Amino acid sequence: MKQERVIERFLEYVKIDSPTKEEKNFKERLKKDLEDLGLEVYEDKAGEEIGSNSGNLIAKLKGTGDKTILFSSHMDTVSPGRGIEPVIGEDGIIRSKGDTILAGDDKSGVSAIMEMLTVLKEENIPHHNIEVAFTISEEGGLFGSKLLDYSKINADFGIVLDSGGSPGHTILQGPAQTKINVVFKGKSAHAGVAPEEGVSAIQIAADAISNMKLLRIDEETTANIGLINGGGPTNIVTDTVEIKAEARSLDNDKLQAQVDHMVKCVKDAQEKHGIEAEIEVIEAYKSFKVEEDSLPAQTVKKACEKLGFKFSPAKSGGGSDTNNYNLNGIPAVNLGIGMTKAHSTDEFIKIEDIVNGAKLILEIAKA
Repeated sequence: MKQERVIERFLEYVKIDSPTKEEKNFKERLKKDLEDLGLEVYEDKAGEEIGSNSGNLIAKLKGTGDKTILFSSHMDTVSPGRGIEPVIGEDGIIRSKGDTILAGDDKSGVSAIMEMLTVLKEENIPHHNIEVAFTISEEGGLFGSKLLDYSKINADFGIVLDSGGSPGHTILQGPAQTKINVVFKGKSAHAGVAPEEGVSAIQIAADAISNMKLLRIDEETTANIGLINGGGPTNIVTDTVEIKAEARSLDNDKLQAQVDHMVKCVKDAQEKHGIEAEIEVIEAYKSFKVEEDSLPAQTVKKACEKLGFKFSPAKSGGGSDTNNYNLNGIPAVNLGIGMTKAHSTDEFIKIEDIVNGAKLILEIAKA
């Protein structure tokens, strides 16, 4: 494991812009890097279905072991993620210059997987059959892994690198998410001359939202209003307001109860004010739970013990491609790769965590 190479690769990768649905340039670089290592590489058609300029990348490396292991990270990044300039501090921590994210989510995972593959080839280390999936459009809905060409995947289990926490931190349970989109329709009128002839969509939306239980509902459930859009000049009663919301839970029944509650608040406000509201409820992804005695969890645990890392099984409030792999019959866990304050311009990652992440999955891959 060459630390300088790991970090040089990570720094190069984060400088390649790859916002969600614009992953093509990064995909092309990864395709070349994988082919240079001798892997068989395939690009699926997922991008055509979701409007991305790239599909998912699937790569295979035949081994001598009796297992087939899927290693996966996603290629896309959140905003602001263009023109990233990484800076290495004297403390061994990598940050962006400060006006963008760093993109450790998830280029740290991608870099660790590429280093693992490089070491296997360079050192001619006996290993299990390896499948790699670098996915598109993970951010905001896990769309790439949802539409992945699973006919190309034969893995016995999966290892996803897309979590905070140091290597050894292992997500065994993740939530389901449902999106709730609402358009409140009021009636416009002159706010100064005849406001009584109007019905304020802003007032109705406020009424509905004020009755919703939001943010932390319980230890397994959360809910949030992410967007409110509507309005115009102050002399016009607003006739249309849009809100976008979500609910998540590790428990499917609790999730349904929260969604029902939020929808009821909208309908109650609709009835109270005598207006129409368009309500759209979308299941984004399902929850997953992998037992600690499962093959992927035990494989990670044994690798941690061999390397002297702490195996820390955990639950997560965030979704990842792990949700869709489990849904499609591939038992998978999500490993910590050190990303900290992801999705913000304060994001950072320790060099040590990227290197140790690569060491951990190298141990997992060995036959």
